Amino acid sequence: MEMFDVRTPQGDPTGEVKERSAVHRDGDWHGTAHIWLVRRREGRIELLLQKRSRTKESFPGCYDTSCAGHLSAGDTFLEAALRELEEELGIAASGEELYFAGIYPCQVDDYFGGKHILDREISAVYLYEKPVNEADLRLQAEEVESVCWIDFERLKELAAAGAEGYCIFPWETSALESAFQRRYGI
Repeated sequence: MEMFDVRTPQGDPTGEVKERSAVHRDGDWHGTAHIWLVRRREGRIELLLQKRSRTKESFPGCYDTSCAGHLSAGDTFLEAALRELEEELGIAASGEELYFAGIYPCQVDDYFGGKHILDREISAVYLYEKPVNEADLRLQAEEVESVCWIDFERLKELAAAGAEGYCIFPWETSALESAFQRRYGI
């Protein structure tokens, strides 16, 4: 049974701990970590997308953040980011190898598998910039079907259009753009 810390909309734990399904049923704020693998090629920024497993409860078979996951009760955002990076992609990173891009609230109010879910997440966004060859990644089969690189400008277009087959939202491409401006001056 997965247990989550209920959080404020700013990301601070409230002291209440609840089971995952109750958090989603009740619309409680809870933490997630989103890690984006980034590479720069020919003056352009590319990001690694994961294609979610078709067995996932929400957004099965859709392209998503390089890797992401919920914070378990007691986790920090950084602990969850490092765990998810290793579990989903097989990358054993250190905290110093992640660039913290910020904390962002997001909400999805939808039906998945016939159940209503009000998913209110406080997401810490990180960049991982070390060179990565996708053929060397160890994908967690129950989470990730495949990976591919995409040009950031194209990803922004897809997110803005709400393109079918993608579960990346405009708040996240805006967060990435802000991070790229701070990090790379572009």
